[in-house]
Amino acid sequence: MCKDCNYTIHGAQHHFGWDNSFAPVVRAEPGSTILFHCNDSSAGQLGPSSTVADVVSLDFGKINPVSGPIYIEGAQPGDAVKVTIESFAPRAFDGAGFGWTANIPGFGLLADQFTEPALKVWKYDPASMAPALWSDVARVPLKPFAGTIGNALAEKGLHSVVPPRRVGGNLDIRDLNAGTVLYLPVEVAGALFSVGDTHAAQGDGEVCGTAIESPMDVVLTLDLVKGANLKTPRFTTSGPVTRHLDAKGYEVTTGIGPDLMAASRDAVANMVDFLCATRGMAAVDAYMLVSTCGDLRISEIVDMPNWVVSFYFPRCVFE
Repeated sequence: MCKDCNYTIHGAQHHFGWDNSFAPVVRAEPGSTILFHCNDSSAGQLGPSSTVADVVSLDFGKINPVSGPIYIEGAQPGDAVKVTIESFAPRAFDGAGFGWTANIPGFGLLADQFTEPALKVWKYDPASMAPALWSDVARVPLKPFAGTIGNALAEKGLHSVVPPRRVGGNLDIRDLNAGTVLYLPVEVAGALFSVGDTHAAQGDGEVCGTAIESPMDVVLTLDLVKGANLKTPRFTTSGPVTRHLDAKGYEVTTGIGPDLMAASRDAVANMVDFLCATRGMAAVDAYMLVSTCGDLRISEIVDMPNWVVSFYFPRCVFE
C-alpha cells in the first residue's frame, strides 16, 4: 500500500512493446504519485524454482512487460515528463526477495563466447536489502532501479521494447534509483508513460544481457515541464552513485583499440579470465556475476587511433 499515492497500477495492467494506440490505464493530473506493481523482465516465466531449462523455453514475445500506459493530462509533444523516483520495494516470495540472472544464447556482449544457457536464482532480504548471496564467497550489494522507463513514440505501430529509444524505454541505467529525477521527451498527447523491468542490482553495461531481474513495487511522481524540447532523456542524481560498491576498491581490466565495441568486449573478457584464474569460477558464472555489479567505462577517447575502455569489478563482492 502507498497512502500518499493517487493511483495504483496493478501487475496485470501491463503491455509488451511501445504503441501509441494502447489505451491508457489511468488519466493522471501532473504531480500525481503512482504506485506501480512491476513484473520482472520475464513476465513471470522465471521464478524462484526455475531451472536452466526454463531459460531455453523463454517466450521472447513476453519479455520486458511495462506497467501502464499513463496518460498525463496536458502533456503535448515538445514537453517533458518529470519523473521523481520515490521508492522501490521488492515483492517477497516465501518471505524472501527474488531475482534471476541468466545467460541467454544469442544475447549479451560476449554472446559468441557464451553460447549455452545458464541461470542464477537469487534470494535476498527485502527489508534490509543486504547484499545478495551469489555463493559462499561472493555477495552483490543491491541498488534497485527500473531498467525500462519511458513514453510512447510518435511513430504508429508496435515497436520492440528491447532497444532504448529517444523517449526512454529500455535504458538500463542503474543510477535511475530512488532519489533520482528523470526527464523524458514527450512525442504524443498524454505522453503515455510506462515503467517496468525492475532490477535489484546491475553493473553499468549489463554485459551478459541481464541484471538481478526482480519484481518490485515502484512509486513515482509524474509531472510536466512544458516546452522542454529535449532530444533525449536526462536525469539528476541526489548524491553519489557508487558508494554501495566503493568501500574496498576495484579490480580493473582494459580493452584498447580503434573500435569502442571491440575494446568493451576485450575489457569484459579479460575480467572474466581474471576471475576464473584468481577465484576458480566457471567462465559463465563470472560472466553473469560481472553483469550484476561490474562497470564499463570509457577511460580515453581522444588519443587516436586507439581508445581505452576499462571494466571495474568491486572488490567488496568478495570481501
